[in-house]
Amino acid sequence: MTREDFQQRIDSGIKIEPKDAMPEDYRKTLIRQISQHAHSEIVGQLPEGNWITRAPTLKRKAILLAKVQDEAGHGLYLYSAAETLGITREETIEDLLSGKAKYSSIFNYPTLTWADIGAIGWLVDGAAIVNQIPLCRCSYGPYARAMVRICKEETFHTRQGFDIMLTLARGTPEQKAMAQDALNRWWWPSLMMHGPSDAESKHTAQSMAWKIKLFTNDELRQKFVDQTVPQAEYLGLQIPDPDLKWNAERGHYDIGPIHWDEFYNVIRGNGPCNRERLQARIEAHERGAWVREAAAAYATKQRTKAA
Repeated sequence: MTREDFQQRIDSGIKIEPKDAMPEDYRKTLIRQISQHAHSEIVGQLPEGNWITRAPTLKRKAILLAKVQDEAGHGLYLYSAAETLGITREETIEDLLSGKAKYSSIFNYPTLTWADIGAIGWLVDGAAIVNQIPLCRCSYGPYARAMVRICKEETFHTRQGFDIMLTLARGTPEQKAMAQDALNRWWWPSLMMHGPSDAESKHTAQSMAWKIKLFTNDELRQKFVDQTVPQAEYLGLQIPDPDLKWNAERGHYDIGPIHWDEFYNVIRGNGPCNRERLQARIEAHERGAWVREAAAAYATKQRTKAA
């Protein structure tokens, strides 16, 4: 199949399946994006797992446990989708542990208070949903199908986070101040989650042509801002952006400049928790070696019996 024939299939809205012919750079782009997405789900458990034993009530603890468990499942779905492209689970994990593969930079920030758990659910998962809902219609079938269930569960995660923030915002002055502090610290990193500006993005144009992405980074970021600012107003919290204002002519909110130096610094491994996050995954992988070995031995035994 020529590249022109492949592009015609994409333009016609035909889903690409694992056994279909595809350009090598299309396959590599998907492996990079899907594996990075999977890594983000797994590493994303760490800042929230830090608060499971310190949740303020049994109900909040049960909800947070379910949320962290969901994230593990999302990682599983996505690693499985990546495997359909010819890369093994072991290869993707090794790329993460060696530092070769990236994950979402937002998970390199610390969760200092319980309000941070609310901010992650409301802002981080809210930004993720804006990014991920279009992926349910992306051109690669296994990725699109995995995203359907993931997005349904992420909706619950966002509601959970907003409920925490609402409870704090309507609580004592100290609790509301805690919620405002969390918003102050997580707002700008949440905007950076959508990736660099379109002018600086290396992958957007080709990913859009292949319908791996359906909207640009800046379009997704604008949608997130437009839906989140009214929510902050409802909470009685202040978005930490003095330049934020409604632009009636555009029909969107205008925001101040994003400090991209911070974004790239975190990506390069210099964020507040980069080393801590990666070390936690390395240690977990090493501690779980006996489980993988036992499972492999059992599978071998069962195959021998069947033969």
